[in-house]
Amino acid sequence: MGEEAYYIDKISDFIENNVLDESEKGFNQMVLYGRDVTIDEIESNAKRYPMMAERQVVIVKEAQDLSRTIEKLAQYAANPQPSTVLVLNYKYKKLDKRKALYKAIKKVGGVVFESKTMYENQVADWIRRVLAGQNYNISPKASQMLVEFLGTDLGKIDNELSKLKIVLPEGTQITPDHIEENIGISKDYNNFELRKAIGERNVVKAHRIAKYFGENPKDNPFVFTVYSLFSFFSQLLQLHGMTDRNPRSIASAIKVHPYFVTEYLDAAKNFPMKKVSYIIGVLREYDVKGKGVGANATPEGDLLKELLVKILG
Repeated sequence: MGEEAYYIDKISDFIENNVLDESEKGFNQMVLYGRDVTIDEIESNAKRYPMMAERQVVIVKEAQDLSRTIEKLAQYAANPQPSTVLVLNYKYKKLDKRKALYKAIKKVGGVVFESKTMYENQVADWIRRVLAGQNYNISPKASQMLVEFLGTDLGKIDNELSKLKIVLPEGTQITPDHIEENIGISKDYNNFELRKAIGERNVVKAHRIAKYFGENPKDNPFVFTVYSLFSFFSQLLQLHGMTDRNPRSIASAIKVHPYFVTEYLDAAKNFPMKKVSYIIGVLREYDVKGKGVGANATPEGDLLKELLVKILG
């Protein structure tokens, strides 16, 4: 159960593919869908005895569609069929731990796995760990590009990594060029590069990226750019408040890869605390404008140009 569907699918697929032999699956494995079944039908299937096998597997996908009636399974959970492996994929929601079903599952030794959403600052490390386990490496900038473009949706990220693994041999270090060539994320025109240009006070580069964003608004939504810049300047504000300037301490505190600490230190020199506080206020103002409040239908590209003038002025 939980907000992050990626691990729910991974665990369920593993059970579906590995618990029974191929010869046993025909009679002893059933996949049901929450929108198509009732609790009574799930119970009926779960109470069956396996045929010519030690156990049977019943998987209920999209079980969140049964959220109004799911508690009715508590009676079965209190006395489950020992030879049945019953799997409930309860995506984007959580069972109420105070109610009977959750308590019954735990009491009989059932397993409840809660799949929590990963924070954005954790995803780049997750990408590195996943690739390392498959004999690939990835540069910090390349992993950050994926996070900037795909967010925290692990399923989407895994799909894109799978594409890379098809075209790149094992042992490859994945670079920004690989990301650009195979996934279509520009290595030069993205929010990561915009933040870096602003941090360096590179006015020409920042406006060049803004122009590209204005010409490609669907791929570079203004609201997302504002969010990215807000995160960046919030980290700078936190950095200004630190007395310990050890790179590892900074990386841990502001939740970035140590590789990027120097960029943040340079940006902190270019933007004193008072200026950072002012910019955070400006970003809040333009976040509202980007959502259509008080902007009089101003094109996103023009809003971003205005914003950069205020940030870099």
